[in-house]
Amino acid sequence: MAPEQSTDRGDGGELGRFLRARRTQTSPDRVGLTVGTGLRRTPGLRREELATLSGISIDYYVRLERGRETRPSPAVLDALARALHLDDAEHQHLRELATRAAQYAPEPPPPPSRTVRPHLKLVLETLRPSPAYVISRSMDLLAWNPGGLVLFAGLADWPASQRNIARYLFLHPTAPTLFPDWDYQVRGCVARLRAQSGIDPDAPDLTHLVGELLLKSPDFAKLWERYDVVGRKKIQKTFHHPEVGVLTLSGQSMHLEGTPGQRLGVYTAEPGTADHDAMLLLDLTSSRPAAHADRTTDERRHTRS
Repeated sequence: MAPEQSTDRGDGGELGRFLRARRTQTSPDRVGLTVGTGLRRTPGLRREELATLSGISIDYYVRLERGRETRPSPAVLDALARALHLDDAEHQHLRELATRAAQYAPEPPPPPSRTVRPHLKLVLETLRPSPAYVISRSMDLLAWNPGGLVLFAGLADWPASQRNIARYLFLHPTAPTLFPDWDYQVRGCVARLRAQSGIDPDAPDLTHLVGELLLKSPDFAKLWERYDVVGRKKIQKTFHHPEVGVLTLSGQSMHLEGTPGQRLGVYTAEPGTADHDAMLLLDLTSSRPAAHADRTTDERRHTRS
């Protein structure tokens, strides 16, 4: 059998990488195949097995996986999704990758604006004491209220240009102790970046961040190779915060109209609970002059950008 190596290219290669990752992580017994006693050199499904299950030729599937075929029909995509037992989000991602592969343009689009509009900064202030922030598609922290920055313990110590949620999770020494379910958090983080990078594989803001994390974090590199694109998010998140103790907050994230790629993140707690008291304390703690001055300086920088 031919070695499992890639000669992929362009966005057809991104489609092939996703198919290869899903294939190698799909066990034969999950799709009803009986595996013999012989040694299998390929983890998961073999190429010919997936081609047979999907009703396409092995040659056509190999071209897909190697990025040489970039225009699979909707019927082929649906057959592959069924064979791989993709869920709805993964199936949609497969369709988006195929659409991009068919329309691939070598010149990457400019990154979305990092400017946060003034009325959104006002919204952040009115949400106090609930920690809130605005992030970019690559998870850069663009604006925040006091609790929105200090909630991520130690993040304020980094220069404003380095403040990024993914970078924090993988590279800041406090992150694994802040989140008791750190493993769960980082899996969801990588899945969201993988999904975004699959649609915009040449975007400079994404490639720079991913390249940095691949070099600096073995944990990130291992998860990146899996090519998961579905991040399972919990409604509630627990923080073991060094300044206010343990608090469990309900989180909500939403796209912002008219700001491509920007999202608003907000954490709340039921009034009268110990978690709400801790959130109030966090807001008061984060309002110290040094933190406020740092926040004001960064807001002015973003306003000028």
